[in-house]
Amino acid sequence: MSIKGLIKGLREFRQNYFCTHQELFQRLSHYQAPEVLFISCCDSRIDPNLLTQTQPGELFILRNIGNIIPPYGITQSSEGAAIEYAVQALKVKDIIICGHSDCGAMKGLLQLGKLSEQMPLVYDWLKHHGQATRRLVEDNYKDCSGESLLRVTIEENILTQIQNLETYPVIRSKLRAGELYLHAWVYEIEIGRVFAYNASLGQFVPIENLSPVPNPLPLTNIHA
Repeated sequence: MSIKGLIKGLREFRQNYFCTHQELFQRLSHYQAPEVLFISCCDSRIDPNLLTQTQPGELFILRNIGNIIPPYGITQSSEGAAIEYAVQALKVKDIIICGHSDCGAMKGLLQLGKLSEQMPLVYDWLKHHGQATRRLVEDNYKDCSGESLLRVTIEENILTQIQNLETYPVIRSKLRAGELYLHAWVYEIEIGRVFAYNASLGQFVPIENLSPVPNPLPLTNIHA
């Protein structure tokens, strides 16, 4: 869509949606109280509010290339600041890391060397913060290739980021107290379905078939 299309959309928003939701926006102008931190990729095909059918103010959204969360203490990152604010100030009760099919970042991670000259900043980001996923896939999925390899890389990357979240002191504290839960999702663009990680089964399954199932690992609460 061109900038002209966006401006037209702004007019339509003001004339239609805003006019019928003025009470909501009046309330939001004074405070926010989302209960969920939704972490996803920058990919233009992913719209967290559309996907979950939520209203403005219901999700605190963090997006970056590859839905990657650097471990605590590795770097002073905006991701870490957003997580800390969401958990400590907004007191969100759930954190979702949502990857997606056909992820360009994960494709790049599997062919990292080719990025160094064309997209050096993307290369540096994936090299520094995607290495754990890359190593895990290389060591454990030697027989996978093509779409199958991309799929497992997307899934393993999400689970790696869940583990990285657990390195944050504020998250570990809330997990221990049972005040926070972590969720690992994969959105399949082509079929419009979300698959959630079931810790008891050790795999991603269609989310509509599940009730929340806590991960049996200590300190960790991964829900469907």
